[in-house]
Amino acid sequence: MKIFITTLLSVILLSGCGSFNKILKSKDIDYKYQKVVEYYAAKKYSYVIQLLGPDFFPLLKGTKEFEEAFYMLAYAHYYEKDYFNAENLFRTYGETFPNSPRAVELDYMRAYTYYMQSPKVELEQTNTNKTIGMMNTFIKQHPESDKVKEANEIIAKCQEKLEMKELKAADLYFHMEQYKAASVAYQNMLMKFPESEKSDNYMFMAIKSNYQYAQNSIEEKQEERYEQVIAECNDFQDKFPESKLLKDIEKYSQNSYNNIKNIKNEQTKKTTGS
Repeated sequence: MKIFITTLLSVILLSGCGSFNKILKSKDIDYKYQKVVEYYAAKKYSYVIQLLGPDFFPLLKGTKEFEEAFYMLAYAHYYEKDYFNAENLFRTYGETFPNSPRAVELDYMRAYTYYMQSPKVELEQTNTNKTIGMMNTFIKQHPESDKVKEANEIIAKCQEKLEMKELKAADLYFHMEQYKAASVAYQNMLMKFPESEKSDNYMFMAIKSNYQYAQNSIEEKQEERYEQVIAECNDFQDKFPESKLLKDIEKYSQNSYNNIKNIKNEQTKKTTGS
């Protein structure tokens, strides 16, 4: 019974392939286009892409079906997750049919293909940055589009991803005890993401890093670096007067004062010889 079912399935598949090959080789433009429409409606996008290949697609140019074929081909690549070719087709569609009612839609989809290629946080984020740039351009060019809200949401998600990547790098420096590099990384985050809900934490971590950096410095540099920590603590209190981290900041400030006092006492002892 299993052999019979397997054989039957093979016959059906071969028959289907043979039928598609006949369509592919057909010279009847109307018939071939109708099959494209049918396959697209059936979500058989790989067939759409094959039929609208270089031997057939150019033949539609100048016909009333050309724009629709272009539209289906672009989305077929998108649904097949071929975002590189989809992006190119979405862009070219807008250039070819600038006055089409669908031009804004496909302009948005062009930007969206980059979002779909945005990788995991740990990886290089070129496509994430491109998404932000292209979505911002879309919003400026089409402020009345119903896609503006979605575009802004995608920009926010991309910015969160970039922020998380920066945070992972800064945290890694801190855990590797590269405190100067960690401080710079956290401070850069404050500049890059000034509206972040975690801004106070980034500044706190920069201070914490600088405190550790001061503690690990040679004696001649410690006083100067503790003074920098105190100045940063004062700055934190001005910027984030409602932060839950204020008590921790006060501790770092007080500890820095105490350390400076101890350093000066030691210097006095050395000078007096006592």
